[in-house]
Amino acid sequence: MSGAVDEPFIAAVKPLVDAMGGQIVPPDEAGPDDVVLSWEGREVVAVRLPQLADSLDHILAALERRKGMPLADLDRRAKQEIVRSLEARGAFAVRHGVETVASALGVSRFTVYNYLNREKGS
Repeated sequence: MSGAVDEPFIAAVKPLVDAMGGQIVPPDEAGPDDVVLSWEGREVVAVRLPQLADSLDHILAALERRKGMPLADLDRRAKQEIVRSLEARGAFAVRHGVETVASALGVSRFTVYNYLNREKGS
């Protein structure tokens, strides 16, 4: 990546890239699925987006860090809130999303579906 002028731009986008579970790469190493960001008419950096399943794992790990404990140790209400939050973020559109979330929460798939259905019924 080219010079000190680019550093503030890269520093500005890095928290977003990290939160998504992405990776910053030089623009000349960008692949067809990477997003190249330009600043002042020049390609400065490319962002390699994670696969959806990797994003879900990243989101679950971030939630665990935020809660300060394993998600499986949370009470039922907190687990329901997490399921609602994950549904709003599209987590259950990912293949095996329900299974991944159920495993992280220490509950069955059936329980996750119950949490989802309870939300739709209210």
